[in-house]
Amino acid sequence: MNHKIVLFTLGRVVLIEAALLVLPMAVSLLYGERCALSFALTIVLAVVTGSLLCLLCRGGRGTSSIKDGFMIVALAWIVLSAIGALPFVFSKEIPSYIDAFFETVSGFTTTGATILADVEALSRGMLFWRGFTHWIGGMGILVFVVMLVNTPDRSINILKAEMPGPTVDKLVPKSKDTARTLYIIYTALTALEVIFLLLGGMSLFDSVVHALSTAGTGGFGAYNASAANFSPYIQWVLTVFMFLFAINFNLFYLILLGRMRDVFRNTEFRVYLAIVLVSVAVITAEIMPLYRTFSDSLRQAAFQVASIISTTGFITADFTVWTPLSKVLLLGLMFVGGCAGSTAGGLKVSRVAILFKMMRRELRHTLRPRVVDVIKMDGRRLDERTAHSVAVYFALYILSIAALIVSLSFSRFDLETNLFAAISCFNNVGPGFGMAGPVGNYSPYPPLFKLFLSAGMLLGRLEIYPMLLLFMPAAWRKR
Repeated sequence: MNHKIVLFTLGRVVLIEAALLVLPMAVSLLYGERCALSFALTIVLAVVTGSLLCLLCRGGRGTSSIKDGFMIVALAWIVLSAIGALPFVFSKEIPSYIDAFFETVSGFTTTGATILADVEALSRGMLFWRGFTHWIGGMGILVFVVMLVNTPDRSINILKAEMPGPTVDKLVPKSKDTARTLYIIYTALTALEVIFLLLGGMSLFDSVVHALSTAGTGGFGAYNASAANFSPYIQWVLTVFMFLFAINFNLFYLILLGRMRDVFRNTEFRVYLAIVLVSVAVITAEIMPLYRTFSDSLRQAAFQVASIISTTGFITADFTVWTPLSKVLLLGLMFVGGCAGSTAGGLKVSRVAILFKMMRRELRHTLRPRVVDVIKMDGRRLDERTAHSVAVYFALYILSIAALIVSLSFSRFDLETNLFAAISCFNNVGPGFGMAGPVGNYSPYPPLFKLFLSAGMLLGRLEIYPMLLLFMPAAWRKR
């Protein structure tokens, strides 16, 4: 590992976080809140820390490897969360640092799991910061760094390590331009959602906070009831944008180029659309007896399906009282997640599609051993190396969730609570079943287990490899 490059880049990340903290501080000042001082103190500490890292490691230039990219990503997300938790502690709105760290990790990883029983007790500045962490973490803070700084030799390594999905494609030849294009699309969609929410009568503050949370597919809102008290129009707007933000951002770029045919030829998008439509149809039929009209049932089903498959975590109903089939479908959507290259969590639709194609190929091969059967995605032959990496990732995915469940089993809580807490946090969904259901939170877990869940959120968001690399002695050795 090139230690100077890693530490120098971490210094830049911390300085950028200091700059980003100015926004919630400005919101606090606008509303005359005392927590502005907490943000100011955190900014000073971040500037000092980031400046020292940059000065001491200013020779951190030159070539870097994919290993350096993975280390930068893993360490950056931990450092970002550690610093981002400080405003909560300094303001005493979340007095416990571990609780604040859990909340911040949940924010940056766009999980939306919370330890807060009364969200409305938070100041406006803190509510904005919670939502803003979703927006920052949704596309990836390191993608933001690539866009701003000139690091051509290591940019693609950072993108590969941070962007979710089986592969990372450049939209344009330069990685920096790819990052910029992604953020332009991301920002434009966020602004568009703000406009639609304003048209529904939502206040500017609430519109911005909920748009930031939706864009990052996180789910931190401003109210204890999440989205349950919003008008049907607002709920439909959130539903549509949750669906959109779980789509591969490459497809939005194709739309801008007028290549709509390529969008609908995309295998992952077609599978994603089919899963959503079938799930909404089945759940609507299942919950009809619980709601007054077909339109109410459709809205509730569509909202919960979009929220769970996009791993956003907003809720409008307590789905734990729905029919067994509805709950099983929602549980399945927790695992599937959104598309690769989106802000959503989960296994990713593309991986699920590839795994099913691999299983079908193996079954065919069993019947006809001599037949050569290739896997195709988007009409093109899938590279065997990619197929192999998907299979390996799936094995690690199952083992990681199992390890998290075993870790939580040492707590005093029942199997259902621990099982769904692990699944929900690792897949960056937020709400689950049991104690961690739509009307519950994670505050009863002791501090150690909150750290386990925080690690699970980071593992899931960064797709395992960067975090595992931290525990490999070979990764820390100088090249």
